[in-house]
Amino acid sequence: MTLQIVREWVLRFNAQGPDELLDGKAPGKRPVLNDAQRQALAEIVESGLIPAIHGVVRWRLIDLARWLHDEFGVSLSETTVGRELKKLGYVKLTARPRHHAQNEYAREDFKNGALQLSWQRSKPPSRAVRR
Repeated sequence: MTLQIVREWVLRFNAQGPDELLDGKAPGKRPVLNDAQRQALAEIVESGLIPAIHGVVRWRLIDLARWLHDEFGVSLSETTVGRELKKLGYVKLTARPRHHAQNEYAREDFKNGALQLSWQRSKPPSRAVRR
């Protein structure tokens, strides 16, 4: 602890009392979107899109970033837009991949347990007895 630090503490104490000696929480970085911009983003996602107006057939993160730039002049990366959507409670939904040659009937039979498995659980190895 140096003499200069003690002097600064004394000045802070004399100016505003003992509460000034406590370090408060740092303000941190300000958010990239304010509440009105977040609300507008949530509304545009909830209302869906109109291809003739928005120029896209589904919302991608890059499209939403472009929309935010056009509406509010805020430049955000796709990652930041995704992070903001996650804070708003949205998750990305994607379709599960399906093989092009998949047999739909065989898949349903497998789900229903009609097909026998071609393998079985092996028995645990027996312990050899040493003499």
